[in-house]
Parts: sequence; C-alpha cells; structure tokens
Amino acid sequence: MPDVRLASPQGRWILLTTVLGSSMALLDSTVVNVALPRIGRDLDADMAALQWTVNAYMVTLAGLILLGGALGDRFGRRKVFVVGVVWFAVSSLLCGIAPNEQVLIVARALQGVGGALLTPGSLALIQASFHPDDRGRAVGLWSGFGGIGAAVGPFVGGWLVDGPGWRWVFLLNVPLALLCVPVALRHVPESGDQRAHGRFDVLGAVLGAVALALVTYALIEAGEGGAVAAVSAVAGVAAAVAFVVVERRRAEPMMPPDIFASRQFTAVNLVTLCVYAALGGFFFLAALQLQVVVGYSALAAGTALLPTTVLMLLLSARSGELADRIGPRVPLTVGPLLCAAGMLLMLRVGPGASYPADVLPALVVLGLGMVTLVAPLTATVLGSVDVARAGLASGINNAAARAAGLVAVAALPLLAGMGEEAYRTLGAFDAAFGKAMGWCAGALVVGALVAVAVVRRPPAGCKRPECLRHGGVAAPPLEGEPVRKRLP
Repeated sequence: MPDVRLASPQGRWILLTTVLGSSMALLDSTVVNVALPRIGRDLDADMAALQWTVNAYMVTLAGLILLGGALGDRFGRRKVFVVGVVWFAVSSLLCGIAPNEQVLIVARALQGVGGALLTPGSLALIQASFHPDDRGRAVGLWSGFGGIGAAVGPFVGGWLVDGPGWRWVFLLNVPLALLCVPVALRHVPESGDQRAHGRFDVLGAVLGAVALALVTYALIEAGEGGAVAAVSAVAGVAAAVAFVVVERRRAEPMMPPDIFASRQFTAVNLVTLCVYAALGGFFFLAALQLQVVVGYSALAAGTALLPTTVLMLLLSARSGELADRIGPRVPLTVGPLLCAAGMLLMLRVGPGASYPADVLPALVVLGLGMVTLVAPLTATVLGSVDVARAGLASGINNAAARAAGLVAVAALPLLAGMGEEAYRTLGAFDAAFGKAMGWCAGALVVGALVAVAVVRRPPAGCKRPECLRHGGVAAPPLEGEPVRKRLP
C-alpha cells in the first residue's frame, strides 16, 4: 500500500514533480492559440498551417493518451512519466527552433506523443504514492496548482509573444523539464500495476491516430477541393471502421466496445463531443479574433481570456457539490446552454469592441457555463461504469474531448467560409468568426438536448471526481484508476 505522507519532504517533492509535469502540457494547451497570429506572420503561414499547428499536437495526444496510461501501468509510471517529460521537452525545443511551418507541424506532432506519455502519469503517480488518508488532499493540491498554471498560461504566452518572441512559448518547457526530471528520479517511488499483462493494443492506437489525422487533413484541405481531400476522407473513415473492428476482436483492447453498453456512458460522451468541439473551436478562433479584428496585442488577448479559467478554479468544486445533490441532468443541460449564450454574445466582439461592455460579459457567461457542466460531466462518466473501470472511462472521455476539439479546429474554418488568408484580413475574418460562433452554439444546444433526453442520476455510492479545480479548457479532468492494495 502506498505510504508517503503529504507533510513529509518526499511528499512535497512528489507533488512538485507532478505539478511541473502536468503544467507543461496545460501551459501548451493554453498559450499556443495566443501565439498563432505571430507564428503565421513570421513563418508566412496560411490558415491551414495555423490549424495544423494546433491539430498536429492534438492528433497524437488524443490518439495515444490511453496507450500512454497502459505503458505506465506495465513498465512503471515514474519511468514512463520521465520519458514523456524528456520527449515533450525535446520536441518543444524543436518547435522553438523550427525554421518553417513544416518543421513546426512535425515537431508539434512529436510533442503530442510526449503529452500522451506524461499526462496520465501525473495523477497516477499521486494515487500510487500517497497514503490513502492524504491522497484526496494531494490530488486537490495538484489539481489546484495545475489550474493556476492553466490560468496564467495565456498571460505568460502573450507576454512571451510580445516580448522575446513566439518561439519562447515552446522553449519555456525546456527549463521546466530540467527541473522536473531530476526531482522525479530522486524522490518519486516507482509504481506499476501487477495485473497489467498481455499485449499492448498498439494497432488500435495507431489506427485511431491515423483516422483522426486523415479526417482532419480532409477537412482542412476540403476548402481547396480536389481528389486528395476526398481520398483522405474515405481513407479516414476506413481507418475508423478498421479501428472499431480491431477493438472488437482484441482480447485486451485499448477501448473496449462493451463499455459503451452503458447508455449513460454513451450519452455523456456524446455531450462531451458536442461541448468540447464548441470549446475547442472557440478558443482557437477567439484568440485570433481579439488580435486580428479587435486589435489586441498577444498579451492583451491572453489576459482577456482569463475569466473563464478563473471562474472554473473558483467555482467548480461548488458546482460539483450542487450536482451531487440535484443530479447531473440539470447541470449538463443548463451548462451547454449558458456556453452557447456566451458564444452568441461574442458576436458583439468586432472592430472597436469594448472589453467591459462586449468581451467580458461573453466570457463570464461562457465561464459560468463551463463551471456548471465540467465537474458534473466528469462525475457522471465515472458513475456510469463499474468502479474498476473508472480510469478507463475517464481516459476515453478525455480522448473524446480532445478528438472533438481537433475536428472542430479543422472543420470550423471550412463551415464558416474562412479562406487561406482570412486571418490577415479584418473584415473577412470577422464575418467568418460570426458564422463559426453560430456553429459552436448549435453544437452546444445539441449537447444540451442529448443531456436532457438521456442523462440520469448515477447510482448512490459511485466514484466521484477528485480533480474538481482543474483549470484546463481543452478536455475534462483526467481521473486515474483507484489504487488497489499491492500484493506482498
């Protein structure tokens, strides 16, 4: 049984290690969007290249995050976590010195592989190391510090872009890794899962990532038309079908199809797809809108987006407590509708927009919607399956959210009629942004309708989320499997 106490020196070192590791991934998910206009200008990149700068990372992260957790269980969570941190830092260095958009996109894909290795490991190390009496508080501290990192990310990113330059958005990860790795090797105990055996579902992971990549490519290139986009779309669908077939036939699949036998689990993941598609598209385009159309600097744009994360940090725990009392159906219905209202309020954000009168009200309403739905969504996912599969359920839900976000980033410019040079033209981008907000609001309304029609209260005594204060906006908090007593 894990026996490290939080008040001990080793306990504090473990907490520092996991906070540093998770902060690298959280910072990356929040700061890159702010840097996109400057990246586009410096590398003479078109809109498609900016989409790939975001999506290359998301493709590999979403496709491999479940495999990353399984590798940690088998080969040691500390070992895989450290490999992930080093991988993430090296690929971040490649991003920072990229001479052109092609190298940057490849480096971003490699960065996603590192993220898939370190992201599940941060929480798993806490659960496997701390004494059960201290684990809840340790997770709360990790979650809170990680949320603070996510909150300051856009501010730090904007300051770096306006100051030393956008390359430092990526180079910042290198000193964090240089601090994190030695501490992990010296102070974090190794742990694993003695039940982990059999073959890894590498084929399933590869097929999932390939399907996402091909569908994303088809959507980004569809605006230009041509046979390449059509062939990519067909190949992407074929890869997705192959993924489902492989998962059905594997003895130990990465994503067991029978977990979707739970109607509640399936419904909540449909809500997740709708919500995080809208949020992923919003945060990608909002940072561009504030800079291209309203005329903000990168620092001002990053700071302007802070209210959503701050509200999540302050109020998510209370929202989770309320959902425990009244059930998830109302929060998962009202939350998306509030988010939709916030995005429709963003239609007022155009040339000459006032931050107090136009931008802030939209972000406050959006933030309140996120507060209302994120904690109940995670709790309902965990409560819709057997407690032994809680970690798997959370991983699938997290991967679904990231996949929804990357598809939205690929599809929204196409749906909104955003051309390759749109982000360089104020009027064209403003018009397309308005259409995109309509699509995002529509997706959120669909999510609310699914929730009100299908979601019900989980049974009493089901597993509850521990990461209530997690401030990330790219995906729901990732919850690990319950730690079991180790055999002597």
